[in-house]
Amino acid sequence: MSHLGPVDEPDKRTLRRAFLAARNGLTPDDVREAAEALAARALGLPEVAGARTVAAYVSVGAEPGTPALLDALCARGVRVLLPALLPDNDLDWGEYTGEDSLARVRHGGRMELYEPAGERLGPDAVTRADVVLLPGVAVDGRGLRLGRGGGSYDRVLARLEAAGARPALLVLLYDREVVARVPAQPHDRPVDAVVTPSGVRRFR
Repeated sequence: MSHLGPVDEPDKRTLRRAFLAARNGLTPDDVREAAEALAARALGLPEVAGARTVAAYVSVGAEPGTPALLDALCARGVRVLLPALLPDNDLDWGEYTGEDSLARVRHGGRMELYEPAGERLGPDAVTRADVVLLPGVAVDGRGLRLGRGGGSYDRVLARLEAAGARPALLVLLYDREVVARVPAQPHDRPVDAVVTPSGVRRFR
């Protein structure tokens, strides 16, 4: 019997709390400067430069910022898909066409999220993306990502695999969130690259 799941979970929770606490210590200027650098790095990637559809997300709080990147993609004529959280923690998708296409949504007692205000395209819409930006709190030297713990993006990755879709998987992080190793489970799937304010690291 495998012990990978439950044994790893307390380690993941402890690590996640530590990374989120460090983010909460950042100033608004820190967050803004990092977001500008992240947008410039991401837009320079060949995968992003050649993408027709990018599945992304709207950063909240001290998360590595995405709004500048989303607007730059739209200005290039890229179709940008954003997630909408479903009651079972799965993700539906809608199109982002600018700040006025967002709605602030509170899910239970959790933080408010910015979600697409328009038509819902269904959970499978992500399988048509050329690039998928995944949120996370850390990534390790194998390209394995430590997420926020809700499991939503595990479902996204499983859906991509089931559909035979092979988009570029990118995660946006602060420099200090690229670490030697994070706890992993057998179903964890590596990302292709991590983008930080100071550079890009590829894993495959």
